Amino acid sequence: MLDQLLQFDKDVFIYLNGLGSPTWDTFWQFISNKFSAIPLYLFLLILSFRKFGFKGTLVLVISVGLLITVSDQLSNFFKYGVARLRPCHDLEVSSIMRLVKSYCGGKYGYYSAHASNSFALAIFFGFMLRSQIRYIGLALVFWALLVAYSRIYIGVHFPLDVMTGALIGSFLGWLFAKLFIFAHRKFSL
Repeated sequence: MLDQLLQFDKDVFIYLNGLGSPTWDTFWQFISNKFSAIPLYLFLLILSFRKFGFKGTLVLVISVGLLITVSDQLSNFFKYGVARLRPCHDLEVSSIMRLVKSYCGGKYGYYSAHASNSFALAIFFGFMLRSQIRYIGLALVFWALLVAYSRIYIGVHFPLDVMTGALIGSFLGWLFAKLFIFAHRKFSL
């Protein structure tokens, strides 16, 4: 059963990765680059400051730092614990896939830290700022979906890596949002 799931995952990867074209490569590399979201993070920081003030935003920034640390390190724990090769290191698919960037990444890819981190931030800020902007949660989840798909497009993660990262990141974003809300109420930040 597991072998069938992993083979299906590889087949879906080959299909999705094969949809790419040089015309779109730069766009998807931009989406996949963690620094391309800096304007979005600054916008979210400004909205947070407007809602929570200086003290609340300081606690929020610390919460986000802890959230990303937990999300990222949990991903690393799984990568080395599960030891599933990235597509570009998997001999079964590496010769027939498109590797868009020059560097593949580490040897193991289960699960995607990019997907986990982007969904963690999307869910966290979606909860925090939903009273400021009506559909901010949906917009942030759409952004996270783009980031997650970009990892398949550029050839560094299988779909299952990305879906697992999205689920775990979503859970962590929700958990940290609840913890922040509790702390905000308890300590009147």
